[in-house]
Amino acid sequence: MTSVVVVGTQWGDEGKGKIVDVLSDKADVIVRFQGGHNAGHTLVIDGQTIKLSLLPSGIVRENKQTIIGNGVVLDPQALSSEIDYLSKIGIKVTPKNLKIAENTTIILPFHKDLDLAREKRAGKAKIGTTGRGIGPAYEDKVGRRSIKLNDLNNLENIKDKIDRILDHHNILRKAYELDELRSDDVYQYLLKIKKDIIPFIANTWRMLKDMKQNNKKILFEGAQGLLLDVDFGTYPYVTSSNTMPGQASIGTGVGPKYLDQIIGITKAYTTRVGSGPFPTELFDEAGDRLGDIGNEFGTVTGRERRCGWFDAVLVRQTVQISGIDMVALTKLDVLDSFEKIYICIGYKLDGEEIDYLPLSEPLQNKIVPIYEEHDGWLTDTSGTNELNDLPTKALAYIKRIEEIIATPIHIISTSPKREDIIFLESIF
Repeated sequence: MTSVVVVGTQWGDEGKGKIVDVLSDKADVIVRFQGGHNAGHTLVIDGQTIKLSLLPSGIVRENKQTIIGNGVVLDPQALSSEIDYLSKIGIKVTPKNLKIAENTTIILPFHKDLDLAREKRAGKAKIGTTGRGIGPAYEDKVGRRSIKLNDLNNLENIKDKIDRILDHHNILRKAYELDELRSDDVYQYLLKIKKDIIPFIANTWRMLKDMKQNNKKILFEGAQGLLLDVDFGTYPYVTSSNTMPGQASIGTGVGPKYLDQIIGITKAYTTRVGSGPFPTELFDEAGDRLGDIGNEFGTVTGRERRCGWFDAVLVRQTVQISGIDMVALTKLDVLDSFEKIYICIGYKLDGEEIDYLPLSEPLQNKIVPIYEEHDGWLTDTSGTNELNDLPTKALAYIKRIEEIIATPIHIISTSPKREDIIFLESIF
């Protein structure tokens, strides 16, 4: 297999960064295909913690080609900040190891303004956005008024495009009591970022075509999680893009028939950042312990993550919708000290048992989880590298998850460190 897609099966924060980092060792190119700098990928390499939001996780490895695909919305300032951050810790990002699709949509400063104004106005009904302008940028993209990276090569003829996008935004800004935008200010901003961005721009779909023809190993990296997909997630408490594996094709220009394998990253329990339904959320000491032991704070926002038991119904559902071939189970070690561990195996809705999460928000809020109790293993599993070295009860827990989600678990992560991982099947 030469093309592998990695996606999160829950509400994000499943550990995609580590898994992509490990897999990128054997990959030739690593590609981000959706989202923006609202992703939060944490890597622990030789004791050093590295946090990425926009750049593909493979950027930390030498001699790897990385690509930001057209499905991403890109904030040039965030890109520059992340490049500077990596430079300070000895990781160089150059036009040689990073290419950005020329048709990528630009996040402009007023996108962030609108994002924050909407959340403030919404009050208790807020979605839980990161406030980084991702949603408004996607809105402009589908509204056919966005400014793309390739426009930076033609700034002398961009006035009409600026006026078009400002006609839209100034109406909104008036409603939110924000200052009116001036065309020249936007032009000057684009002029300012042009010099730094232009060297990274490339026709990336052609690059990927040539790589496929030369049997290069390509790793496609998703952001957020499948339950945050704008169509199949817990709408409206979702991200503004499609997070499904199929987006790897749309967001890069690689045909779907060239995607060989899909790996779903799944945390050994469940977490969520922000608002929205969460059937297995815990409000007791067990939930607090999961958060404390798992260090459950958002990589991007720093917000405390909501914690709950493993929801096998949801993971089975995302597996079925997305066509996942195998699962990578992360943070197994967080459960080491629990005497009893629970798996949600079904739901009750108005007294009736169901085996899926309805897409209707009112129905989602009425769901009552059905739990299956398991004995904890009360043994330290952190740093385990061999399957047979895991406690019998931990193996039983993993096996039961496999049975319910009807998908094999072929990768097991036992700590945040790069080296602490168990492979049951070779990738690439």
